[in-house]
Amino acid sequence: MKLSKEVRVGIITTIAIGCFIYGFNFLKGRNFFSHQRVFYAVYYDIDGLVDGNPLMINGFKVGIVSDIKLSADTSRRVIVTLLLDDEVEVPKSTIAKVISSDILGSKAVQLVLGHGTDYAKVGDTLQSAQEDNLKQAVNKTIAPLQKKAEGLIASIDSVMIVVQQVFNESARQNLAKSFESIKGAITSLQTTSFRLDTLVVTERYKISEILTKINQLATMLGNNSDKLSNVINNFSNISDSLAKSNLTSAINNADIALGQASGIMTKINTGQGSLGLLVNNDSLYRKLDKSADDLDKLLKDVRLNPNRYINIRNKRKNYKE
Repeated sequence: MKLSKEVRVGIITTIAIGCFIYGFNFLKGRNFFSHQRVFYAVYYDIDGLVDGNPLMINGFKVGIVSDIKLSADTSRRVIVTLLLDDEVEVPKSTIAKVISSDILGSKAVQLVLGHGTDYAKVGDTLQSAQEDNLKQAVNKTIAPLQKKAEGLIASIDSVMIVVQQVFNESARQNLAKSFESIKGAITSLQTTSFRLDTLVVTERYKISEILTKINQLATMLGNNSDKLSNVINNFSNISDSLAKSNLTSAINNADIALGQASGIMTKINTGQGSLGLLVNNDSLYRKLDKSADDLDKLLKDVRLNPNRYINIRNKRKNYKE
C-alpha cells in the first residue's frame, strides 16, 4: 500500500510536533515517561522564582517547579506547584525553601526533609520558607557595623567637643608652660647626670677603695661566721635566761614598792603623819627651831657659868676629915 504524499506530510508533521513538545517539556524538566508527584507550597514572596527552576534535596535535583500563580484571595500569596520524582519520599514536616542556587541569583527550591514516618501525599501543601536575598544578607551584615559606626561617630563627636573645651586659649597657654617646665626638668636632669659622671670620674679611686673595703669587710665576716654564730647563740641564751628568770616578779615588786613610796609621798604632801606635819606645818618648824636656839643658849650658859648648875665641893677638905 502506497501512502500518498499528503499522508506522509501529515505523519511527519505530527511526529515533529510531538518531538517538539517532548523536547520543550524535557528542557523544562518534565518527563512524560516518568511518573511525577505534585506538591504545593505557598509563599508571600518568591524573589524571582520561575517555572522550570530545579527542586533539590541536599543539592541533588529531584524535580522541578511546574507552575506559579497568585492566589485568588486578597492576600495575593504565591502558589507554587512542585513536581517531585516518584521514588523520593517526603515527610509531612518537610520545608520547601526558596534559595539562590548560584552567585548569579538563579533560584531553586530546596526541600529540607523533616523527621518521622508520616509522609506527605500527592497534592499536599508543604511548609514554606525563604532564604535571605543578597540585599537582606548585606543589610544583616552591615546593620551591626552601621550601629557601631554611628556609636563611634557619636563618641568622636563627644571627644572633639571635650577637646575643644579643654584646649581653649588658657589651656593652651598652661600646656605651653607645662612643656617649658618639662624641658627645664629634662635640662636639670642632664646637668645632674653630667655632674654625677664628673664625680664618678674624679672620685673613682675613692669609690674603688670603698668597694675594696666593703669587699674586705664581707670577707672578714665570712671568715668569722663561726664566731658571729657563737655571739648570736650567746645573745639567744641570755634572752632565754632572762625569759626563764624571775625578772617579771622583780619588776612587779619594784612596781609595788614604787606605788607604796608614791603613797607615802602623797601622805606627806597632804600633811598626814608626823613627817607630814613637820613638812607642811610652819609653826611646828618654828617651835623646833626656837627650842633648838634656847637649848644652844642654855648649853653656852652652862659652859660659861657651871656654878649655877653644878655644886663643886672641896675635895681636899674632905680628905682631911
